[in-house]
Amino acid sequence: MQVKLNVVVAAAAVLFAGTSMAQDMVVKIGHVGPTSGAIAHLGKDNENGARMAIDELNAKGVTIGGKKVKFELLAEDDAGDPKQGTAAAQKLVDSKVNGVVGHLNSGTSIPASKVYSDAGIPQISPSATNPKFTRQGFKTTFRVVADDVHLGGTLGKYAVTELKGKTIAVIDDRTA
Repeated sequence: MQVKLNVVVAAAAVLFAGTSMAQDMVVKIGHVGPTSGAIAHLGKDNENGARMAIDELNAKGVTIGGKKVKFELLAEDDAGDPKQGTAAAQKLVDSKVNGVVGHLNSGTSIPASKVYSDAGIPQISPSATNPKFTRQGFKTTFRVVADDVHLGGTLGKYAVTELKGKTIAVIDDRTA
């Protein structure tokens, strides 16, 4: 998971740096995930991974356009709640982040993506899988995992062919 998050943050840094300013030496990267609530452990793990990746980038002394850049992480909690997710997104927009890594789940990523799109801020979700997330047509919305359409079939095929599964159950907890 740490390697995946490092790759996501490094890719985000390159993408977001293009939206950065010409004279400032700071690139602000937002991170949003549920750091409170029922799945806070997942959000905190992602935030810690993003923080580690930012520290690694800063230790390398990354330059953009010949200028040394310092990356800053601005972290927000969406508690896995769509309303809190859009509020967190607006807070990051108001803080003038150059890009966002997050949200953790589709239920918060989808409504927040409009906020980022309206502001022209790139958003990369490391784990949102609902197809709607990237099918809304926003040019600022990206994912690094397959969507549910592809995941379901691939995982089902693997369960049947490789694990020799005979019965498969799908559980929907009806949460965001």
